[in-house]
Order: sequence, then C-alpha cells, then structure tokens
Amino acid sequence: MPSLADTTIRLLGQEPLAGRVPVAEQLRLAEILDKAGFAYLEVSGGGCFDAAVKRGVESPWERIRALKARVKTPLGLALRGRFLVGSRPVDADFARRFVATAAENGIDVFRLHDPLNDVSNLREAAEAIVAAERDFEAGLVYSPGRTGEIETLIERARMLPELGAVRVLLHDPTGSLQPHTAEQLVRALAEASGLPVGIYVQGAGGSALAAALAAARAGAQVIACAIYPLALTLHRVSGEALAEALSGIGLDPGVDVDLLWQATDLVDEHIGDELVTPLVPRIAVLAARHDVPASVVAGIDHSLQAEGSHDRLDEVLEELDRIREETGWPPLASPIGQVLASQAIINVLSASRYLVVVDELRSLVSGAFGTPPAPIDPALERVVQLTADPESEEDVTPPLDEVRERAGDVATSEEELLLLGLFGEDAERLLRGIRSRGRRDDDLAGMGESRTQRIQDIVRIVQESGIGEVTIEEDGMRISVRSTPDLPAAVSGEAPLAVREPGETAPASVSGTLVRVESPMVGTFYRAPQPGAPPFVEVGDVVGPGQTLCILEAMKLMNEVKADVEGVVRAVHAENATPVEFGQLLFELEPLVGRPTL
Repeated sequence: MPSLADTTIRLLGQEPLAGRVPVAEQLRLAEILDKAGFAYLEVSGGGCFDAAVKRGVESPWERIRALKARVKTPLGLALRGRFLVGSRPVDADFARRFVATAAENGIDVFRLHDPLNDVSNLREAAEAIVAAERDFEAGLVYSPGRTGEIETLIERARMLPELGAVRVLLHDPTGSLQPHTAEQLVRALAEASGLPVGIYVQGAGGSALAAALAAARAGAQVIACAIYPLALTLHRVSGEALAEALSGIGLDPGVDVDLLWQATDLVDEHIGDELVTPLVPRIAVLAARHDVPASVVAGIDHSLQAEGSHDRLDEVLEELDRIREETGWPPLASPIGQVLASQAIINVLSASRYLVVVDELRSLVSGAFGTPPAPIDPALERVVQLTADPESEEDVTPPLDEVRERAGDVATSEEELLLLGLFGEDAERLLRGIRSRGRRDDDLAGMGESRTQRIQDIVRIVQESGIGEVTIEEDGMRISVRSTPDLPAAVSGEAPLAVREPGETAPASVSGTLVRVESPMVGTFYRAPQPGAPPFVEVGDVVGPGQTLCILEAMKLMNEVKADVEGVVRAVHAENATPVEFGQLLFELEPLVGRPTL
C-alpha cells in the first residue's frame, strides 16, 4: 500500500504564502497533521530558507526545532543537490556540515535532487545523510525536452543505490507528467534501481491527481500531497482527494481524512478569502502549454510588467525553450529554471541574443553547476568564452572556514555560519536583527528613566483624554496602553481609609490602564528560569522596572524580557514552553502611579 507525505508546512513557509499563517497556528497545524497518519511531514526546503532569511523575522533552523518538539511524525527537508537551499553551489565540506546540522535540528528524511540530474552532485550530501543515519530520498527531475527523459532518468536511477538512497523519488516541477508516463516511469525506475519509488508531482486541471493515482497503481511507495486549500491554489495533489481515491481502488494509505479537513479549516481562517496571485489562470495555462513551472512563468510575467513589456510573455517563453536546447536541455527545477528565464528576458528585451550573459548562465555553460543531460551548443560555449571576465570571481558559496573568518561577532554557532555562507548580507541582517531584539537590557540601560517617564506620560494621556488605546513605536520598541473601564476604580479619596496592621506594606494606587508587554522576537516562551522552578511572576504580583517577567529562547540563546514600569501583573497571555511570534502579547501590567507615604 502507498503511504502519503505531506508538504503543507513547507508550502506555507515559502512564497507566495510565507508569513500569511502565524507561526503559532502553523505549529497547531503540524500537531493536527502529526495524528493523520503521514509517512513524514516535509517542513522546509530552499524556498523556506530563502523566505525566512529575507523576511528577517526568525531563523529557519528555529522553525524546524519548534516543529520537532511538537510532533512525532518524521520531518522532511528538500535539498537542491550542491545548491542545498541556496542559489549557488557549495563545496563538499559545506554540504556535509549543512546536512549534519539539519539532522541535529530534527530532520529525519532528506529529499535530495540535483537540478541538472547530475547524480555526481548528490554524493557529498548523500554521504552525510547516511552518516547521520537519516533517510535519503534520491530525487530525479522529470522535465520534458528532446533528450529522451525516460531513458536518461533510468540511466541515472542505476547509480543511486551505491549512494545509500532508501528510495527513488520522481520529481515533476513543471506539472507536465502525464498519467501513462508516470506509470511507466515508476515501474522502470524501480526495476533499474532495485529501490522503492515515490513521486512528487504538481499540475493544474487535475493532472497531478491523475498522475499520482497512476503512479500508485504502478507501485509507488510514497506520494507527496498537501491539504486542500494549498493543493487548490498551488496546483498540488490534495491529500483529502488522494486518500479517498486510493481507498476507493483498494490502496488505502491509512490517512485520517477528517483530520485533514480540520487542518483545512485552520488554514482557511487565514488565507481562505485571499487570492494567491502568482498562479492566476492565465499563468497556469501558459505554464501547462509550454511545460514550464508556473513559478517561473509568474516570475517572467512580473519582470515584464515592471519593464512595461507585459505583452511579450509568449516571446520570452519561446526564447526560454530555445535557450534550454542550447544549454543541453537541463530540467527546469529551481534554481536552473530561474537562471534560464533571466537570460530569456534579457535576450528578448535587448533585441540581441547573448549581448549580455547572466553570471549564473555563464557558470552553467562552463560546468560549474554540473553536467546537463545533453551537450551544450558549441556556439554558446564560444560566446561565454569570448565574454568572460578573467578578474571576476566565480559565483560559488565560500568555504565555511572563510565564512567564519569574515563573520566576526555576527554568528555564534555553526548553523548561523551556514546561513551567512548561503545568504550573505540577507542572513547578516537577520542575525543582527535577532541579536538586537534580545538586547533589551542594553536598551533600557541607555534610555532608563526617560523611557519610564515616557510610559507614565502615555498612561496619563489615556487617563485624562478618554482615548481607548495609544500605541507608540520607536527604535524597534512598541508600547501600547489601553483604557480598561471595566476594571474596579482606582483608590479614591472618597473611600474610607483602611487601618494597616504594623509592618504591613503601604498599598500602591493603580492607574486603571494596562501596559502591554509584547514579544521582542520569535522564540519559545518560558515562565520560569528552569523546569520545576516557580514562575518569575504570577497574576497579581507587583513588579518593578527591570524585573524579569519571562525568558524567550531564540537561536539557542536565552533572552530575558523585563518590565519597563512598576505595576501589577493583570494577565499572562502565553503558555509555558510554547512558541511566540514577534509582537505577540505576553503580559498586561497595570502601572502603579505612586505609593502613599506613611
């Protein structure tokens, strides 16, 4: 019987959906999917790392750790051969250390494919996966061309057992795999490799579901899918539809469809009414007609619109096909599809082919990316040679030791060095941002009394004006104060004075307003300094400026969140040992406006 692998979490972590479903909700979603009966949950890949680094909110490693802490189902990671999760190839040492770090952070299954189907590009990462005792799925990319894809893929499949692969995974990024071809390939790949075969397919108009069912009939062991809203908008295979269809033909995958509908309801709360514009029907139709990934067509269309040349999309797609032939018919998996598309746009808009050659195409033609399925056109090789700049640096990821020398105080762990090597300045901005969010103590020391005075001024404005809520943002710090008319009134001069017992602390008067304490970072919320210890604060406690309220763990660092004002803890809004997002409400404090003298 086939089993299913879910890709929902990965798709929510990359464009065009990155950031639309809050982290806490994604973790809830993972807990639902964890009980559904999947073989594994593919939770990250190149698109997730890229989106996380560029958005600058959280480390992609932190997301993997948070997921691992909440589910028992194995977690999967998709890698692009020597490119790993980036757009430039890495050396053998970098690949090994990346895989080791991913395994340490909780990845159990690696789906590793090379964008050129050059099996030699898988070797270093494959060795690291096997050494880490994790499952290695060797991906082969199906992408129509004129080089006899079936024969080429069968030839490559024969090389995979020696790399330690546990299965061959047929990957179709273009949505062009027909059901009869899927059936033929699953059988042929299994026979050639002696390994079980899985399939990862996408496509509009029901073609992906049809190909998946055909693959299942041919003996596919694992089939990738996603819950219905993502399958519908991103043209993937619906887990709900696939599970029911397989059960109907006697191939029950053992997936609880009712739980998948619960997961769908959760996601619909956030994106159910939104349009996912990169896959509008016009783009999907052109992608299907030209056998090109929809994401590549969408990228071309966006670039042409920016240049005021949106009417030249068909020309660029025809040029893309021509360039692909000249470069040896490489599959159009990322990042190769984007490289060829960039060159096609330049060729069309400049009205002169290869007047300008993009650096990545130069690397492809020169062999820096590996060997494509067919020979490269000698005329194109000659163009690249004649336009080469001998002083330009090769566009590759620097060795990790070199990254360490350059990093200075930016990176404090190997996982951070890996991000710097793969994403450069974008990763540096992310890491510095995370560090700055953790340095609240320094900020308070620098602003001290002035900040406390500002907060007291805001409280007074709310009290005197009757305004419902005031929010001030300054230097990365956000302070919100809102009126709470339903709370008991503050101590009034008309109330009788209570007689205190000897030694009793004088009561403080409260303001009747609440100061919100929000999370300064993405991390894990801890109410106590260590397991079993009492919480830092409880509801009703009086706290002073600088007193620790909680700890946030981020990037393996413990960051204390402290009170900015003297006040009473009125509410704790986060559960212990749960993930919180940047800006999420953690506590509400009711400021004290002064203590009466005895």
